[in-house]
Amino acid sequence: MTRNDWRQDSEYVALVSDLLAKPEVQKLANYTQHHHSNRLDHSISVSYDSYLIAKKHHLNVRVTARAGLLHDLFYYDWRTTKFNLGSHAFIHPRVALRNAEKLTELTPMEKDIILKHMWGATAALPKYRESVIVSLVDDKEAVTEFFSPLEKRFTVWRKQHLSRVLNLLDK
Repeated sequence: MTRNDWRQDSEYVALVSDLLAKPEVQKLANYTQHHHSNRLDHSISVSYDSYLIAKKHHLNVRVTARAGLLHDLFYYDWRTTKFNLGSHAFIHPRVALRNAEKLTELTPMEKDIILKHMWGATAALPKYRESVIVSLVDDKEAVTEFFSPLEKRFTVWRKQHLSRVLNLLDK
């Protein structure tokens, strides 16, 4: 699966296209997320991968896709902006929820997904299985995005060295 597979999934696109059309969501592309991606790409990845899991398990795909897309709807660099009220892990879900409520009407489940997506880093327990999915997919995407350049370099290095070893064995 590639990063752009979501564009070919008409069911998914129908669920989130109204949100993706909003300038407030598109503006997320201007913010770096996990060093090697931007916040919009990250949010789409979390949304689409969570949607696929929810679909496989016959859960609420609509709220999972939409809340997954909105879970990081904030407009500051979390590495440099500090808050007196708590850590970024604690603050940004509340900021994202407030921003999402300005864009669209949210169900209680969508609110829980956005607010609790940092479960593990915060003590707020998710109320729904869809909330757990988005939280875990968010963690997985963060790790993948952070390490993807290293993985690419390792793959190139491995191929080069394997080729050298095979050449030596052929002699």
